Amino acid sequence: MMEFTGKICVVTGGANGIGRCIAQNFLERDAFAAVIDTDEVRGRELAEAYPGKVLFFAGDVAEQLVLEGFASQVRERFGKVDFLVNNACLSKKGICSRCSYEDFLYVQKVGVAAPYYLSLLFSDLFADGASIVNISSTRAQMSQRDTESYTAAKGGISSLTHALSVSLAGRVRVNAVNPGWIDTGLYHSGHRLDCYEPADQLQHPAGRVGNPQDIAQAVLFLCSDQASFITGQSMIVDGGMTTQMIYHNDEGWSLNVK
Repeated sequence: MMEFTGKICVVTGGANGIGRCIAQNFLERDAFAAVIDTDEVRGRELAEAYPGKVLFFAGDVAEQLVLEGFASQVRERFGKVDFLVNNACLSKKGICSRCSYEDFLYVQKVGVAAPYYLSLLFSDLFADGASIVNISSTRAQMSQRDTESYTAAKGGISSLTHALSVSLAGRVRVNAVNPGWIDTGLYHSGHRLDCYEPADQLQHPAGRVGNPQDIAQAVLFLCSDQASFITGQSMIVDGGMTTQMIYHNDEGWSLNVK
């Protein structure tokens, strides 16, 4: 079992979904967590579930002053950062939905600018052996229509990952995890969706849709001493979905054209 006793983990967007699962995994291994999220109710619930172990900060990571206030509280409370997990992101769709200039920029602030700025704000707080793990997406390599805001942000954070790994070389390892299809229901409503058709499962070579624990375990590994020789890399965790080539009428697959 990977050892994180006494470590300080910072997670953005940690009140729900993948971020919450990541924070809980660190907390259950006797680490402390500093979490920032706009969902104050769920964030307070997390803090109450782990008394004395969680610093929760309610705020929007798109705002510079919010990031500075959060970093100041982390500095005051913990005095160091062992792991920074830049998880927060969202979608405002794309060109088909006529995503506005302002909405497009907002997504980039959340998904790219905030991870950069927190890395800067914590640059003198990172402990020996520290790691940054950015949550990117397989959308950095492939897209559905009308996803430009989110896809651009994920492409940006993937590039930011290897840039930071070079700039922080010898001080902080920087890697990314690229999730595929992840059912986050358990860490939102408390229930998995479990409404998938067989094709949803079978299009994954692993035979199933992913869950937040799949991503959390990858993050824990990249933060651990076992990954001490890994930096500047993007780990795809998608059940093999992006490796399987699908053609019309091949292996039982067909495209229904209306």
